[in-house]
Amino acid sequence: QLQLVESGGGLVQPGGSLRLSCAASGFTLDYYAIGWFRQAPGKEREGVSCISSSGGNTHYADSVKGRFTISRDNAKNTVYLQMNSLKREDTGVYYCAATAEAMCANSYDYWGQGTQVTVSS
Repeated sequence: QLQLVESGGGLVQPGGSLRLSCAASGFTLDYYAIGWFRQAPGKEREGVSCISSSGGNTHYADSVKGRFTISRDNAKNTVYLQMNSLKREDTGVYYCAATAEAMCANSYDYWGQGTQVTVSS
């Protein structure tokens, strides 16, 4: 069974950091570009970041540039999202998704169940 599982979410104070993980099971991520998305209450899902299958190309939403870093460890079949200088507006459910493309895409084939990130004092 092909599955993506996110972890690492939680409650953090503004200015704090979290590292999200996206682990794959049932398939290897080597040939998939991976995207991170988030959805805040009452808002549409938005793209946060993505990384090509090789890890050589990354993209970030303007709202997270300079604060978030996406990376991957294909040996561990895992993609990470390091989130620093967190703001209240970063609160939401974070999802990872995989596309069977080498580069970041507009549509994704597999989605995780999401992990909650809450930034609050």
